[in-house]
Amino acid sequence: MEITSTKTRLLRLSLTGAIAFAWGLAQGAVTAEEAQALKKELTPLGAERAGNAAGTIPAWSGGLTSPPAGYTPGNRKFDPYGADKPVLSITAENMEQHAGKLSDGVKALLKANPKTFRLDVYPSHRSAAAPQWVYDNTAKNALAAKLEGDGLAVKGAFGGVPFPIPKSGLEVRWNQLTRWRGEAAFSRVKIWSVTANGRAVLASDATDDTQFPYYYKEGSAEKNPDALLNFAVLTTTAPAFRAGEALLLQDVIDYRNGRKIWQYLAGQRRVRQAPNVAYDTPDAVASGVNFVDETFGGSGSPERYDWKLVGKREMFIPYNTNRLLMVADEEAIDAHHLKPQYVRWELHRVWVVEGQLKSGKRHAVPKRMFYIDEDSWGTAMQDGWDAQGKLWRTQLMLPFVAPDLPAVVNFCTGVFHNLQTGGWSYSCAMGDGGTDQYRPTPRKPESYFSADALAARLAR
Repeated sequence: MEITSTKTRLLRLSLTGAIAFAWGLAQGAVTAEEAQALKKELTPLGAERAGNAAGTIPAWSGGLTSPPAGYTPGNRKFDPYGADKPVLSITAENMEQHAGKLSDGVKALLKANPKTFRLDVYPSHRSAAAPQWVYDNTAKNALAAKLEGDGLAVKGAFGGVPFPIPKSGLEVRWNQLTRWRGEAAFSRVKIWSVTANGRAVLASDATDDTQFPYYYKEGSAEKNPDALLNFAVLTTTAPAFRAGEALLLQDVIDYRNGRKIWQYLAGQRRVRQAPNVAYDTPDAVASGVNFVDETFGGSGSPERYDWKLVGKREMFIPYNTNRLLMVADEEAIDAHHLKPQYVRWELHRVWVVEGQLKSGKRHAVPKRMFYIDEDSWGTAMQDGWDAQGKLWRTQLMLPFVAPDLPAVVNFCTGVFHNLQTGGWSYSCAMGDGGTDQYRPTPRKPESYFSADALAARLAR
């Protein structure tokens, strides 16, 4: 595997730390000298500040932080890079020329759909950004954050990336779980399930209310040592047989006691705790096409896998995909994948993390590979293999730039392909979302995200 980095010393640090972690010798904070890199060679969130040697990845210059004129909060039907033209088109015919920059899952999709699937590659824009207070918190976290409980808990971190100079695959995984997406947001989303013969079915039309206590602006690791990672309420409005259902999540940065999930079923008119909505349970919201822990580019406790930091690669990944939010969902859906003209691909550096099922643990997907964007810490792609070692599933996340936050938002918008059955899903599609395409909102009282409050709202 090609590993690319302009800072060999830092990459050696990462790889050495991964080995040390495997032996239980190193978990967490870097030295003050190492942390100085966040002001020099690295961006405030830990990406390499410089571009690549070929000039095809630009230097980071602060990201995109100014919304377009006339911007209405929550209406993301704008493309800040709409004037760009593709610099490259990758198809099944020429994919071998670019194989080193393609994931196994993308190669499989090209081979399976040689006449219809392609990657339109555009100039790369490093649009990821965050508020200054997130940068300040990240600098503090670098010196104080550590893993505890066999890596199931993060301590000493708040309001920023916990491990901006990661020493292990598990630290990269935690950076992905705690990535910046704002303090609170509301979205209207649709989840489409598409059969192997190309028939698109609406699995869910829903609203998503999300809040991130870990990113409360006034908070700190000292004042909020037990802060939750996020609250979320997903309320289904269609199709008719699922209308009125809801999921409530209270996610954590300490998985030793597990996260809490409740489910409201309209027919029962009561809220029930749902501990089984986790790991490789089929995701009912998407008609079971993917597993629960494959949502959001990977979610939930990391306890069932050993996480190996493979290194960094330059790869073609979906990025700045605002164009997709400008068209109706059904217009974007083709028979076996999204229509290529609506998906923007760019060349970026990603952290490569391999998850191997731990001895004695159970999961339907014993091996996974994650490709995590260095600038936003969001998963760009993930691949999964079955027990026979055959490539089985692949997910492409579809991050969009939100300069009002500012952030490159790696929400749950993405596509998931079962490479063995040919079925796939388009999750958290927001083309039909109107002004609720991830709309920043004032924070709600935390009591709003309780099981009692959910029952009171829905059982009326």
